[in-house]
Amino acid sequence: MDIQNTVVAVTGGASGLGEATVRYVVEHGGKAAILDVSREKGIALAQELGRDYATYVHADVTSEESVRDAVDQVAGTFGTIHAAVNCAGIGITQKTLSRNGPHRLDAFSKVISVNLIGSFNVIRLVAEQMAGNEPNEQGERGVIINTASVAAYEGQVGQAAYSASKGGIVGMTLPIARDLAPYGIRVMTIAPGLFDTPLFDTLPRSAKDAMGAMVPFPPRLGEPREYASLVGHIIENAMLNGETIRLDGAIRMQPK
Repeated sequence: MDIQNTVVAVTGGASGLGEATVRYVVEHGGKAAILDVSREKGIALAQELGRDYATYVHADVTSEESVRDAVDQVAGTFGTIHAAVNCAGIGITQKTLSRNGPHRLDAFSKVISVNLIGSFNVIRLVAEQMAGNEPNEQGERGVIINTASVAAYEGQVGQAAYSASKGGIVGMTLPIARDLAPYGIRVMTIAPGLFDTPLFDTLPRSAKDAMGAMVPFPPRLGEPREYASLVGHIIENAMLNGETIRLDGAIRMQPK
């Protein structure tokens, strides 16, 4: 699928990996819908990129009504949705058992709700929209790209909830790709390693450098544009389907 003139909906599109993806899409001739709960950031980004190329739509991925409305708004603005990228997510650090007692169940449930159930909520509803697209010469009607994490494979101390949510995304990638294959809709997942996103904004430069040095090569934090570049390649490479790609510089996370 040629990214030029392609309509791409990006959850969590107002910052971090999502923002980089939105910028990449517009820079390469596509149109981007910024789906996010952060109105101020989303509106500012859309205005910067131009309303002919980007639009902001408020969307809470955990709400069926909110995502349905967002899909309808994007389709109403740009005609349809050709690709969707799930970048919305949250993370917490909390041990299963600590001096404070057992892991809070509501905290675990919230992470699962946003990261895993929220991703599936978006997948199922954008797939319904994509199924009505005219297929291209290869029979493609859409592409869905999810964001997992290396924590899906090597979760660290205190990452039970986060790792479970990201592991669930990895686990559902292939069956959903198989479900949607008859409609010409591909499904892929990216599992980033350590990336320089707003999650690390509070860290001093020295701490970021130390974290980057843990990566075999290149020995630095990943840049959001590198994630976005992989998104672009997945959209354009029709043979990529049903798989999770680690984007991590060969890092394997230690327990802590």
